[in-house]
Amino acid sequence: MRMPARQRCHAVLAGLVTLATAAALSVAATAPAAAADTWNEVGSDRADPLTESQGLASVEVPAGSPNRYTGIGTVPFDLTVRGWNHVGDPDASYNGYYVEPYQADSGSAKMFRVQAPGGAWSEYVHALSPGEALNNSFDTISPNGSWMVSGEWGTMNRLLVFPTPGVNPATSPSANLPQASTINLDHAVRDVQGCDFVTSTQLLCSSDDPEGALFGITKPLLQIDLSAEPGSADVTGHVTALRQLPLRSSCSGSFESEGIDYDRRTGTLRVIVVSPGFCVLTDSKTYKFSRS
Repeated sequence: MRMPARQRCHAVLAGLVTLATAAALSVAATAPAAAADTWNEVGSDRADPLTESQGLASVEVPAGSPNRYTGIGTVPFDLTVRGWNHVGDPDASYNGYYVEPYQADSGSAKMFRVQAPGGAWSEYVHALSPGEALNNSFDTISPNGSWMVSGEWGTMNRLLVFPTPGVNPATSPSANLPQASTINLDHAVRDVQGCDFVTSTQLLCSSDDPEGALFGITKPLLQIDLSAEPGSADVTGHVTALRQLPLRSSCSGSFESEGIDYDRRTGTLRVIVVSPGFCVLTDSKTYKFSRS
């Protein structure tokens, strides 16, 4: 039997309300636990192409320590002759252990060089797991100090978790540094150059993605919200592209985004962007951001 017009209207409205409610519930069920932040540029410093072009880290211990930087000019000669000729974006634990990631042009291992708070250096070598990429672009240490996150070059759906060398008692310079677990990402990322913990379950990462197909922008600043603190068990990561990193220079051409650092004492985020061509020498920058 055909319904009267008013009843038909009510039925349609009821159906629309039901659909809208279901859609809202679905969105709520799949929304990330943390909302994406807005990071506004607040300044910049020149980045020296030899000593400040790969990575950076703020160091809390000892008190008053200067920021640390890495570049081709910071690689010790004895490491270069042994094949460890590339250093990536470093990090420091809150209790003063400083870790630099190294890679070689070939081989089946990567290396993490650790400086203890007292100043002594040690080396921890990780034998590549099956299918693991050779490059070693960055490391970042969890706020509790026990775990270290690293990544691989190219288009990836994961980050790697290791016990923090020198901090986690399960590590030793005389033993292989094993992979402990994986952060499985819900969205592919490309050419991640650095990540740093903002909280125990949130990372900010600099991507050197030159294509822009993954997020609609090149060179994005990424936020990764974890389902739990990283450790010996796998966790998932929800990826959000927050903004494009600054790409300003007197020269035209391809920029390269590099390391990233978040200083919890000031709330300042810093990211290195290397200028194209000759301007790598003159106007490469470490950009500063604050959260709003």
